[in-house]
Amino acid sequence: MKPEDLRAKTDDELKDMLLGLRKEAFNLRFQAASGQLENTARRRQVRRSIARVKTIIGQRAGAAS
Repeated sequence: MKPEDLRAKTDDELKDMLLGLRKEAFNLRFQAASGQLENTARRRQVRRSIARVKTIIGQRAGAAS
């Protein structure tokens, strides 16, 4: 997802999205460990999406204070 799209979301939506991405990363780790993971690039995409969401949440927290 693009940063512009993420900035358009509310704080609650970003937190929900972060929770979902973390669950997906957890599941992907288990799939990789058991040899069931087909799309290995997805782990990298999810990890970077988590970083994008956390960055925007942090920027908003810094701007608020």
